[in-house]
Amino acid sequence: MTAQTMQIGNRPCRIYGEAHAEYLLLQMTGEHELQSMDHEVAAIAQGAAHPFLFAAIPVESWNDALSPWEAPAVWGKESFGGNAGDTLRFLTEQVIPSLKQQFNLPENVKIILGGYSLAGLFALWASTQTDLFYDVAASPSVWFPDWMEFEQQRPIQTQHIYLSLGDKEEHTKNAVMAVVGDNIRTLHSQLIARCRLHL
Repeated sequence: MTAQTMQIGNRPCRIYGEAHAEYLLLQMTGEHELQSMDHEVAAIAQGAAHPFLFAAIPVESWNDALSPWEAPAVWGKESFGGNAGDTLRFLTEQVIPSLKQQFNLPENVKIILGGYSLAGLFALWASTQTDLFYDVAASPSVWFPDWMEFEQQRPIQTQHIYLSLGDKEEHTKNAVMAVVGDNIRTLHSQLIARCRLHL
């Protein structure tokens, strides 16, 4: 599957897939991910049962653009700027309408938001703000300060959630990040309990 570049706003987005797709996959990406993007999309294509369009949307300041609120630095000196609201507006007001128009996507195209690390947290947070996303696939930074309390007050609204946890994250010496394993298991249990309530 070959990539093409499409300028949306001031960002060169990397697009894979075809027009009239049933699924639109969106992933916020940093420069560090673009090298492996072809392989990632090839793996998705191998397992996909339906035609999809995949858009990799570049993020310049990872800590600022993907964090839902301001927070102090956890490692190094770079704090978190809390600009996820601007990023979500960019997705809903520019990226999704541009892709729907350019690729003749159906009005009811199923939109899946994915990502790992802060992009995964952004995907979860975005799905607490809107019911636009059909699915979220994330390996999220659920260690982020106050995230667990926030999600209890503003529950995730998506239909389906795929959560993953790397095997190194919860074994870090960084005390803030080390809670990621417990938090993701707690979040998983809460989501399952909520599903049972709605059955």
